[in-house]
This record gives sequence, structure tokens and C-alpha cells, in this order.
Amino acid sequence: METKTPKFDYSDIHWQNNGKIKLCIIVGTRPEIIRLAAVISKCRKYFDVILAHTGQNYDYNLNGIFFRDLKLAEPEVYMDAVGDDLGATCGNIINCSYKLFAATKPDAVLVLGDTNSCLSVIGAKRLHIPIFHMEAGNRCKDECLPEETNRRIVDIISDVNLAYSEHARRYLAECGLPRERTYVTGSPMAEVLHQNLTEIEASDVHERLGLKKGHYILLSAHREENIDTEKNFFSLFNAINAMAEKYDMPILYSCHPRSRHRLEATGFKLDPRVQVQQPLGFHDYNCLQMNAFAVVSDSGTLPEESSFFTSVGHPFPAVCIRTSTERPESLDKAGFILSGIDTKGLLQSVDTAVELVKNGDYGTPVPDYTDENVSTKVVKIIQSYVGVVNKMVWRK
Repeated sequence: METKTPKFDYSDIHWQNNGKIKLCIIVGTRPEIIRLAAVISKCRKYFDVILAHTGQNYDYNLNGIFFRDLKLAEPEVYMDAVGDDLGATCGNIINCSYKLFAATKPDAVLVLGDTNSCLSVIGAKRLHIPIFHMEAGNRCKDECLPEETNRRIVDIISDVNLAYSEHARRYLAECGLPRERTYVTGSPMAEVLHQNLTEIEASDVHERLGLKKGHYILLSAHREENIDTEKNFFSLFNAINAMAEKYDMPILYSCHPRSRHRLEATGFKLDPRVQVQQPLGFHDYNCLQMNAFAVVSDSGTLPEESSFFTSVGHPFPAVCIRTSTERPESLDKAGFILSGIDTKGLLQSVDTAVELVKNGDYGTPVPDYTDENVSTKVVKIIQSYVGVVNKMVWRK
């Protein structure tokens, strides 16, 4: 992978100076861009915003296409923080963010989730800048996941934690974090999906890819624990080949660069029915989801997307190729099935998920996943707590 020189000089970055709260929003990956789309747009209405992209996802298909699809303005800042290895990348993210915050002096910083880009809050903490963390409190209790480490770090560093559910709020309480600065906002995904539903339904992706609705399986497999661990990789992809043989229909694989490189490095031979595609755009991917025979994915957004599409009359069989989840509230409502990554478990899970949907047993949408008012909640909480954090935490 070709890396760029990280940006350390931010003297060219300026606020609008419109008298509003100066908010720096940090993103770095496709999920953050998607989830924060409505929040970013709402914050730009009511705050003075600088959107900074760490460069963690450097591929257009994992990055630029989503700014286009979601009608978001380009970030004011690209840090180009990706290094030659993980250590360099994490170090660059912290260093670049610190220098950005020191130069621009934001009133607050907003991050979402558990990616390495969220480690930018370390710099904000040392500079006594109030930190707001969305998707706080998510826990899968699986230490093999690098995200689990990031979650704990960012939750503890943040001044105000915004959880998706009461499950997540309880996990934060278990960590001893202040209840008076922990709120349940719900997931921002429903707002984004609803705003884009017309474009999703109008997508011509089936015609472009030569697919018949209801006669293909949509696959997404990219997580580090599934791809980079040799035993898990071969277990999962042998199961995928078995799935292709059993159902004898196209399996459309929206393939992350990590997965593509691993497939090439190992020389693993996929069944010819598995069609490897570049990562798909937001509208195309969701149109494919809502019309699939089944969706088999290790994506963290699967439970939320399944819940939303069920709520608007487009349920689909959702199978998560993992052995743990940080979204137990979706299992509480029968939103998806955890299959694991072995052949028997995957095939049984797909059979069960398909039959359940066929029989009208969709499960119940998670209320926290269908709330379309999340961006307004975030704006009001930030407006309310910048001064409180400065007074109560930093004694300003």
C-alpha cells in the first residue's frame, strides 16, 4: 500500500467564526461516514464545524463514494495518517489530531464508534477539549477484536458518552463512568436510511449486475478476526464455497481490500458462483440487501439495517458470520442470527433465517434502531454539555 506524508501543519485551516460552538468531527472509515451522515449535516446547521478525515480508509470505494451518495461536503481536513504498519498509523492519527486541535482550538470534538481513528480523542483529552462519543458502551466481550480495546479506551477518555441502547448504558455504568454524562440516543442509521430510501429503492443495481431479485446471496466479510487469522479465514471461506454449492445461486461478495489481498495471498479458490465485487455504494448495497435471498455479513451495521428494513416493510434474512455481538438488543428482538464461521453453523443459519422470513417471522424492529431524531439529540446534548464539561471536568 502506498502511503502519503501525514499532514502535521494546520495553519491553513480556519473556522467560519460565526459565533457558534466550534465542533471538530473526526472520521476515518466507511461506517463512520455512513452513520454520521445525518449528524454531520445537522451539526453544520447549528455549529461551526470542521470535518477531519484521518485517511484510515484510503480507497475511493471505501470513502469518496459515500460522500457522493450521502450528499456530504468533502472534509475540511485530510490527515493522510495511514502509515507503513498499524503502529505508525495509530501514532500518526494521535499526532495529527493533536496538532489539528492545538492549531484550531475547537470547543468540542465528536467521534463515533471504535475504529483506530477514534484514538484521536487522546490528543483532545490532553488539550482539555470536551469529547463526545457516539456508539459508546458497545461491548461484545471478545478480546480477539481490536475494536473491543478501542471501545474501552474511547469510552473512558470521553466526557459525554452517547449510547445506542440501555444495554450499552449499563456497560458504561459497569465501567464506573458518570451516569449524569451518559445518554441513550439510539442509532443514527435509521435517519440516514430513511433520508436515502427513495434512492435506495430506485437503484438499478440488479440490472447492472444481471441479478434477479430474491435469487442471490449478498456477502460481506472483512473483519480482522475473520480475515487475518488463518484458521478462521479458511473455515469461513470453505463455508462460503459450501453455501454456493448448496444454494446454487450467485453470491455477490462486496469485497473489502483487506479480504481481496488475503484471497490473493493465499491463492484460495472461490466457487465460480461467488462474484467478487469492489465495495458497493450506499444506495446499491442497501437495495441489494432488501431484495436478497439472504444477507450473510460480519458488518456491525447488519442488525441495524435489518431492523430498519423490517420496520418499513422490506424484511430480509440476516445472518451474521461472527460468534459474538455488541448489539444484544437486536437479538432481544430476533433481528438476526449469529452463525459462527463453520460450514454446518452457516448453512443451518441461512436455512433458518430464510424459512423464518418466508413464514412471516421477522422479529420486531428495535426501537433504538428506528429513531429518526438522533441528529437533533446529538446537537442538543453537545450544546448543553460543552460548558458543563469545561466547568466540572476542567475547572475552566
